[in-house]
Amino acid sequence: MAGATVDVMEIKRMQPAGLVQSPAFSHVAIVPAGAATIYVGGQNGVDDTGTVVSDDVAEQSVRAVENASIALEAAGASLADVIQWTVLIAEEADLHAAYGAIAPRLAGPGAPPLVTAARVAGLGVPGALIEVSVIAAVLPD
Repeated sequence: MAGATVDVMEIKRMQPAGLVQSPAFSHVAIVPAGAATIYVGGQNGVDDTGTVVSDDVAEQSVRAVENASIALEAAGASLADVIQWTVLIAEEADLHAAYGAIAPRLAGPGAPPLVTAARVAGLGVPGALIEVSVIAAVLPD
């Protein structure tokens, strides 16, 4: 059809003017109708038996993100499809070590995802220092 426009479906991540501009996170994400939305519940730095992998927050952080990645792959998605990260870090854990270990893994191609982080008194898994959960979206083929 000559002259017709094609509406390309895309997921938009935005950093609106008037809000802090950061390479680490976006403020708004728009997921179009028809995209599959995938929710991954809290993942700690545990192995496949549920044992905490280390008492080091950086090692736990890397494993928590790996566990989120495994869950996403099971649903047909990847870390690149993440729209929002929620990161909970135990108050006794070294915040810089945790973020230093996972920051390169949080960012996907293009604009960064949304990120919510909180320091918490404790987590549900004894010995856990970090928990991550994600919301991802995958466009139809």
